[in-house]
Amino acid sequence: MMVATSNEPDLITRREGSAGIVRLNRPRAINAVTLDMFRGIHKALDEFEADPEVGLILIEGAGERGLCAGGDIRSLWESANAGGDLGRVMWREEYLLNARIAKFPKPYVAFMDGIVMGGGVGLSAHGAHRVVTERTRLSMPEVGLGFFPDVGGTWLLSRAPGEVGTYFGLTGQNMNGADAIYAGLADVSVPSRKLAALRETLVDLGARADSARVRAAIAGFAADESASSVTAIRPRIDAWFAHGRMADILTTLQRDGSELARSILKVLNEKSPRGLVVTLKLLRLARASATLEECLAREYRAALAVFASDDFREGVRAAIIDKDRNPKWSPAAIGDVTPEMIAPYFANAGADELVFS
Repeated sequence: MMVATSNEPDLITRREGSAGIVRLNRPRAINAVTLDMFRGIHKALDEFEADPEVGLILIEGAGERGLCAGGDIRSLWESANAGGDLGRVMWREEYLLNARIAKFPKPYVAFMDGIVMGGGVGLSAHGAHRVVTERTRLSMPEVGLGFFPDVGGTWLLSRAPGEVGTYFGLTGQNMNGADAIYAGLADVSVPSRKLAALRETLVDLGARADSARVRAAIAGFAADESASSVTAIRPRIDAWFAHGRMADILTTLQRDGSELARSILKVLNEKSPRGLVVTLKLLRLARASATLEECLAREYRAALAVFASDDFREGVRAAIIDKDRNPKWSPAAIGDVTPEMIAPYFANAGADELVFS
């Protein structure tokens, strides 16, 4: 990973050779992304797309801990408590960026080394060339914050094999590099010790670098692919998480009674009941969706409702502000989550609808 110095900005964008570099540069915060950083990435992509000397984009994180721990949740929590609108503004610009990355006309390479969470997934897993390492720990733990896997996460997870995406989306469990590849959120694993050499190769590929040349360059550094940790338990995951109602998933796990089922049930029981129900519905709707944009627009409607909810403020308080790990969810049980509670998450946002140009 790249080393940061204290006098550098939170986002570094520049051309190196024929590569447009986007470096998230808040290593103390594991490169958590602020609204200004999202805007800076938008601006950099404008410049790199127009520059004929730029053949590819490379996004990377400063420091030794990871690419990105997600969006700046603390600032969102402060805005929510103050009745502000940072969520409405930040998520709109972030989701538009996610869609842009997925369609970017030049090869978009993401170094997904170390921690890759939430918004970090949105900045990397929609790219065309997604590189993980033996240090990758990818997760979408938003349900534990009274939220749901957003940034196009419902699109990505709903396209994982079987119910693997449902499992990871609801539990928020970590994926290693092999898991991320198996789930379709990454493409190839490269040993972390070879990233610097790969980076140098990519920078030198030339302005006419196309996806085939980029893919070949990455393949030259690839590690032998290891088996995903979920492969062996996939049949059980598929059986447990195949239901369309959260209550049925919990009941199936309870009836199974195995050690694995009990451990998963314990994880789910710690999450926001409302967040679980919303997430499952979003994942099922995403499975039938035709485009990433359709999922992002739906996620934005749900995010607006989450931002106004007590569960989001309480989840962030317990996990990040007070760190007591003891959120008081409302309601406290899956059986108390009513259709009326869930309806606002899926209602048309009117003038706030997310529209893609």
